[in-house]
Amino acid sequence: MRDVNKFLTEIKASSNADVGARWAKVEEHYNKKLWHQLTVQLQAIIKEPSMQDKLISIYQDFITDFEAKMDPLSLVMIGMVVLERFTNSEEAVVFMEKIGDKVKMHKEAFALTKVLLGRIKLHKYEQHKETKAIIDEVDTLLSEVDGVSPVHSHFYLLSSDLYRIQGKHKDFYRSSLRFLGCTDIADLSQQEQAKHAFFLSLAAMLGEKVFNFGELLAHKVLDSLKGGENEWLIDILFAFNSGDVSKFRALKPKWSTQPDLAANEALLFEKVCLLCLMEMTFRREATARQISFAEIAAATTLPVDQVEMLIMKALSQGLVRGRIDEVDQTVSLTWVQPRVLDKQQLETMTKKIDSWCQSVQSMEVLIENKAGEILTY
Repeated sequence: MRDVNKFLTEIKASSNADVGARWAKVEEHYNKKLWHQLTVQLQAIIKEPSMQDKLISIYQDFITDFEAKMDPLSLVMIGMVVLERFTNSEEAVVFMEKIGDKVKMHKEAFALTKVLLGRIKLHKYEQHKETKAIIDEVDTLLSEVDGVSPVHSHFYLLSSDLYRIQGKHKDFYRSSLRFLGCTDIADLSQQEQAKHAFFLSLAAMLGEKVFNFGELLAHKVLDSLKGGENEWLIDILFAFNSGDVSKFRALKPKWSTQPDLAANEALLFEKVCLLCLMEMTFRREATARQISFAEIAAATTLPVDQVEMLIMKALSQGLVRGRIDEVDQTVSLTWVQPRVLDKQQLETMTKKIDSWCQSVQSMEVLIENKAGEILTY
């Protein structure tokens, strides 16, 4: 049977003055059975560099004595830090499964234990199928939780890691953006931020049916690429977002150095052409959306005889709606897929709203002037 008092005496003696004072506070809370205050103190202590080699002992010789009295989610969060100290993967799995058994009545805490087990299966055992099963199970558990919990961040990170390893660009892009959406970027190191920005940028360009770049371009994580060797990724993302084919071609010496992009040049060119068509539609007034094939060919640098196929692809993927006139070699577009807008696109939207307001005002004046004629007709 563990001797808690002996453990506390020994760890206080082996710690420096500052940490020793914290352990004295821990002992006071433990004796008074102030479990919340005790938990808060422990969460701070386990981050101390001098404590890292003792984390497993702290958990097994001390925390297990009162773990049933702790908040379940806080218990798992502490267990997550301790888990990093295990060198044997099998022991790590057993450790987390035991915690999972103790918190299974608490959805968020139990979901986090599953996520942590998923990390081991993915990164230590490379068990993709088992990891996907865990992701599906946790997704169901978290769907029953109101709002965004601290578990969501870890869940989306696991999902994005799996999809990145499997090369599923679209799924990775969605999961990674969700991870960043519920994670304080200040908690990530500069290296981690740059890593996420790099893989997200590639996924945005390579992902099938990923045409919305605005959310990524507005995120601070891209700032981590500035001043580095991959800063060109920001330029090419803006080129894609605005459908700038000439800029895409001009940046080829940069992006062609990345093997995944170079191997998918045809796919990238098709995507930037589709985005060019979307941008042409977006920038035009609703009354001036009949575009000739020649205009589209000039903007995309495609031969005129390939423009109709491009329009058909855009229509089939739901990027635009409209009608093709093969005789006149024109297309009338009535709708473009909504996207998160950058500053330049917002300026365009503002001008269009101003123009619409002027049209409404002109119609109002016309009705006022002609009202007499209409009423007496």
